[in-house]
Amino acid sequence: MNLQRRTTLKTGGSLALIAAAVSAGVLPTSAFAQWNKNAFDAKNLNDVVKAMGGATAEKSNDIAITAPDIAENGAVVPIAVASKLANVESIAILVEKNPNSLAATFDIPAGTEPNVGTRVKMGQSSNVHAVVKAGGKYYVATKEVKVTLGGCGG
Repeated sequence: MNLQRRTTLKTGGSLALIAAAVSAGVLPTSAFAQWNKNAFDAKNLNDVVKAMGGATAEKSNDIAITAPDIAENGAVVPIAVASKLANVESIAILVEKNPNSLAATFDIPAGTEPNVGTRVKMGQSSNVHAVVKAGGKYYVATKEVKVTLGGCGG
């Protein structure tokens, strides 16, 4: 009983300390997630690019998507994106057949290697798009990922 009380007090104290540090300006607020509602509500690649501030996305061989050809579990599909483009500003990952295409966005600070990875949920087999904003223009690469229940293919 005493151990649960200590754990609760430690956790509550830690959260209060973080909240106080953010409100005092000690922690940068840019480190916390930002929400682009229009981009996340968009249903396809072109609408996502427009919501992010672009007109269209040009295909590029300088963007590499690392993802399984066949995902055994659609609930946790590992996706990584690396770019050889200069002046990368952001990287977005889209899953074409998900109810909301945009799965993740990453702002890339200047001087940072444009290489990100995450796990996404995929309800079914789909194209995965990596949209990279570099030098004010948008570029895209695509990879098909098949989702199976037991990992038996198909």
